[in-house]
Amino acid sequence: MNRKPIFAANWKMNKGPSETEDFARALLPHVQHQTFPCDLVIAPPFVSLAKASELFGNVTAVALAAQNCSEYDSGAYTGEVSAVMLKEFYVHYVILGHSERRSIYGETDDVINAKMLKAREFKLKPIFCIGETLAEREGGQLEEVLRRQVTKGLAGFTEKDLQETVIAYEPVWAIGTGVTASAEQAQEAHAFVRSLVAEAFGGEPAAKIRIQYGGSVKPANAAELMACPDIDGALIGGAALEASSFLQIIENGTAS
Repeated sequence: MNRKPIFAANWKMNKGPSETEDFARALLPHVQHQTFPCDLVIAPPFVSLAKASELFGNVTAVALAAQNCSEYDSGAYTGEVSAVMLKEFYVHYVILGHSERRSIYGETDDVINAKMLKAREFKLKPIFCIGETLAEREGGQLEEVLRRQVTKGLAGFTEKDLQETVIAYEPVWAIGTGVTASAEQAQEAHAFVRSLVAEAFGGEPAAKIRIQYGGSVKPANAAELMACPDIDGALIGGAALEASSFLQIIENGTAS
């Protein structure tokens, strides 16, 4: 199955509007009039979405993502941002289920599923994050954890919803630590996730869905990871804060 890779820059709580403009000035000359063999996504913090939309809105090579959204449409939810609000900034993707949302903010599989369904209601494309902790991996719970996260996270999804979703496998022990899963470890996990999708939706939808790898991706390891048959791009944190590094990862990851 020929799946188009997708590389997404998750800035986390970095880069306000002025820094977003600096990043754009560095990136735009390389993407404005270029075609890529992959999709490029940038996920700034909420306060920078307006600036990012202004700068990248007419650049067909780049799509915007939000880093989260509420499961509610509106109301007394101080500090939250709804899917309908995101649409006003020409956001196409939204990152949901990230390990930091799960571990730091206590988001459960049920909450994440509610957000997934809300995102699809407003035609946003989820980048659905899953992954095990080091203790879970060492305890032989890798498949159990991934099965629970995939099954609950995608509950209520239609095949059409699945077509508009990207899964990001991020081993928690490799996020922001400098430690990367080996290509063999990553491929094994990605193949298992694809098999879970096949169980739930059938072989053809599973063959079509894109599954990114995330966890200390950098220019030096991009080529080896992206060469794996079930890895379809990367969700990149720290290494995507500089335009040059982000572009190098894309170049190395799509060279083969």
